[in-house]
Amino acid sequence: MRHTVSRFAITAVVTLSCAAHAQTYPNKPIRLIVPYAAGGPVDAVARMIAEGAKATMGQPMVVDNKPGAGGNLGVDLLAKSPADGYTLVMGAVATHAINPALAQRGGAKVNYDSLKDFAPVALAASIPNVLIVNKVFAAQHGITTFTDFVRVLKTKPGQFDMASGGTGSAGHLAGELLKSQASVYAVHIPYNGAAPAVASVLAGQTQFMFDNLASANAQIKAGSVLALAVTTPQRAASLPNLPSVAEIAETGLRGFDVSTWFGIFAPAGTPPAAVAALNQSIRNTLASSVNSERLKTLGSAVAKLDAAGFAVFVAGEHAKYAAIVKKANIRVD
Repeated sequence: MRHTVSRFAITAVVTLSCAAHAQTYPNKPIRLIVPYAAGGPVDAVARMIAEGAKATMGQPMVVDNKPGAGGNLGVDLLAKSPADGYTLVMGAVATHAINPALAQRGGAKVNYDSLKDFAPVALAASIPNVLIVNKVFAAQHGITTFTDFVRVLKTKPGQFDMASGGTGSAGHLAGELLKSQASVYAVHIPYNGAAPAVASVLAGQTQFMFDNLASANAQIKAGSVLALAVTTPQRAASLPNLPSVAEIAETGLRGFDVSTWFGIFAPAGTPPAAVAALNQSIRNTLASSVNSERLKTLGSAVAKLDAAGFAVFVAGEHAKYAAIVKKANIRVD
């Protein structure tokens, strides 16, 4: 009997504690770790969210940039933080899907479990990658559409080079997914970052690459490269006339979906009431007219997932990139 009473007592205390947390959260500033340097798209969206926190939650949100180890350092800090809703991280496709897959194949060690150590809170942005092609190469081979491009790669396997911002980058994996699903082959040439990779395409040293739309937009609009398709199932709002790979029926790549996404995570065990409050705050902030336009310039629409939906999304991304890395036999030395 004493054990039964004790269990009831513990349950009552936990219930009261959760209720008290829901009524008072947040009652102090919230720390938002950004595991990348200031100035990039991840940092920009994090600061949008932080700006809106005071109005939507009544407490400031302080951005804390902690770059290192491809984003793993800042995410690991979050995994070791108290699960009280006052420390968050802006995780990304790299930290929660790609890096864990690469770690199994010689990549940088990941000191956290990307599925078990975190409570997914909200998807913040999902930016398409875009296939860009050297214009001289395109003209020489009669390429004006994505279908033309696939046809040329099929007829001349291994004769063309695909640039990327590095082995295991989202652009690299988009290329590997294309090679696998379309049964084509091109030689992968990794560069130390997207900028030199784009420069190689412009110079004709490589023939094509998948680049993040936010960084490729200027070259596309200037007409310096030929853009053929975006890698998300839907078209990008900033380039509405550019088709998605998945919608081009004749290539048979309907399931093609590779985006550079990022979102907010809390430590596992964070009270559900805090997660729900944060999710609502973030979605309201990013849905404002000003922020939705800012997201549009990055190529992202406003995300509409609740916390549970975001958790399902993250698990799917984790499985997808593990499969791509394994099938392409990607190894990081």
